[in-house]
This record gives sequence, structure tokens and C-alpha cells, in this order.
Amino acid sequence: MSKRVLILHGLSGSDFPHWQNHLAQDLIKENYTVSFPSLPNKNSPDLNEWKEFVKKEIEYFKPEIVVCHSLANILWFHICDDLDISLEKLMLVAPVRNEVLEEAKTFFPYPIAKDLKSIEVIMAASTNDPYMSIEEAINLQSKLNIGMKIMENAGHINPSAGFGKLDCAFDWIKACNGTATSVPAEK
Repeated sequence: MSKRVLILHGLSGSDFPHWQNHLAQDLIKENYTVSFPSLPNKNSPDLNEWKEFVKKEIEYFKPEIVVCHSLANILWFHICDDLDISLEKLMLVAPVRNEVLEEAKTFFPYPIAKDLKSIEVIMAASTNDPYMSIEEAINLQSKLNIGMKIMENAGHINPSAGFGKLDCAFDWIKACNGTATSVPAEK
């Protein structure tokens, strides 16, 4: 039986050639059922609008795995307490620091979720992300008490940082042990 994967993009979306777009295609080829919605007003999002949209999507789609990038991580922190769900896996990629981003000011400040609603959780962070330093990422990972993948010089882990495919995300969804590792960035 195929697993249901919900992919949530950050500010401005994750259109091709973003790794989330590649991930959706690769998962479909492996017979996963994928929901990769375009969230409303993606260039100037409102937290409540995104929360309501994603809650409805979760209720309808019933994902077993959720993959978040950037602002979607913050969205997840905001909606966790409202969800009656138990995921198998949750991937948090390139979260942003807890400082107001003008384009998404309703998302800040954000809570540190006590229950991420998943059995297995991993966070991926870069050593040179302009939106969260590696020290800030390690601090967040410690507060969340989850595993972390540290990517060397991967920027914000998006196309402008040289990322199309992110094979480690695909591999983790298929089979992951959740341990923290440090690996060179994939290009």
C-alpha cells in the first residue's frame, strides 16, 4: 500500500526546479500518493489563511508523511496543537529564525512545538543559511529534541543555493534511521 506524503512549500512556493518539486515527482514514480498544494497568497502569506488551508488538506488527505520547507516549518509549529494526527515521518528543511520576515509577519513570533505529531522527525539545516545560522539551527533542534542533518554550504537549500534534486530527502522518506549526520552539500 502506498504512503501518503504532504509537501508544504515556504514563502513564494517551490516551483520547478525546487527540490520539493523533484521530490513530488520522484515519490509519484515510486507509487507514493502525493499532495503538493500551492498555498494561498504564497508571496505575502497570512498565517490564519495557511493554517485553515493546511488543516483542511490534512483532514481530507490524511498524510502519513509531511515534508516542510522554510516558512512551512513555522506553519507546522503553529498548527501542531490543533491537529489530531500521528504521522510516521516529518521532515523539517531549512527553518527560519524567530525574527519577523516582513513578507510573512503574521507567522512571527512562532512557538516551539512540544509535540510535532510524528513518530520520526528530522530537521535539515545548512552551515550557511541566510535565514538561520547553524548555531540557531542547533539550538532549535535541541529545543525540539529531534535528529538533524547538517548540510555544508547549502544556503537556504533551494534553487538559488544550487539545489534541484535533494536525493537525501527522497532516501529518508523511503528508509531513514533518524540519526544526525554531517555530509557535504549535494549540488
